[in-house]
This record gives sequence, structure tokens and C-alpha cells, in this order.
Amino acid sequence: MKSRQEVMESVAEANAQFYSAIENGDIDLMRSVWAEEHEAPDLVCVNPGWPLLRGRTEIMRAWSLIMANVTYIQYVLTETHIGVGGDIAMVTCEENVLTAEEDSPGFVAGGQVVTTNLFVDTDQGWRLWSHHASPVLMEDDEDEGEVEA
Repeated sequence: MKSRQEVMESVAEANAQFYSAIENGDIDLMRSVWAEEHEAPDLVCVNPGWPLLRGRTEIMRAWSLIMANVTYIQYVLTETHIGVGGDIAMVTCEENVLTAEEDSPGFVAGGQVVTTNLFVDTDQGWRLWSHHASPVLMEDDEDEGEVEA
């Protein structure tokens, strides 16, 4: 039986593989990160600005599209917390995202997203069951709409 520390490390590694798959455009790794339908029924994925994706086929199709159209993306994860209860684990974190566009050399855009990733312990190890990411609205230095007298 694995120690609590070993379980936490395994969940952290599964979470890291998810972000590595996105950063490297590795759809095969992404497929191995997500659980199979028989291991975790009703797989769901919510990416910022996207409709709810349900089921492995729909989720993999969406990740294929994302990976084919993103030239560069890097995640710096902060405020990462892992909770484990039996064969379910929850990872919450802040994704600090950097992206660049192919037509704008040197242009890098950033944003922050809060995320909840649910994992299930399978025969192949910890696999993603649900990914839910929501953008954090950044405050401007000056409030828009404020009228100066």
C-alpha cells in the first residue's frame, strides 16, 4: 500500500503530465492523461470560452484542435493544492498562462485561470476525470467607466 506522500506525488505527476501535454502539443500524452469512460463515467472538460465538453471523444477532439492552433503556450502553476479521498483526487491551482501567436513574432500574452482537476485512481495510475478552468478577470489600474469631475 502506498504512503500518503507517494499518493500525493503520483497525483502531482499526473497533473504535471496534463500541462506537459498541452505545452508540447502531445495528443498521445493527452490521451494517456485522461481516464477511459469505463474508469470514470461522464468525463467533462471546461476550458475558458468553450462550451462544456462531455465524453472522451469530444474532449480529445477539442484538445486536438487547441494543440493544432496554439503556437506557444506555457503554464506557471501557483497556489497548487492536492486533496485525496480514497480513489479520487482533486487538484486546484492558478494557471498563469503565457501564449504567443505565430503571426506576431515576439508577442506574448498572459492571463490567469483558476482550475480544478479531478483525478481517479485506475489500474494505469491517476487519470484525469474532469478539468474545469475559469479565467480570472484582471483589474485595470483605473476603473473603466469612472467619470472624472
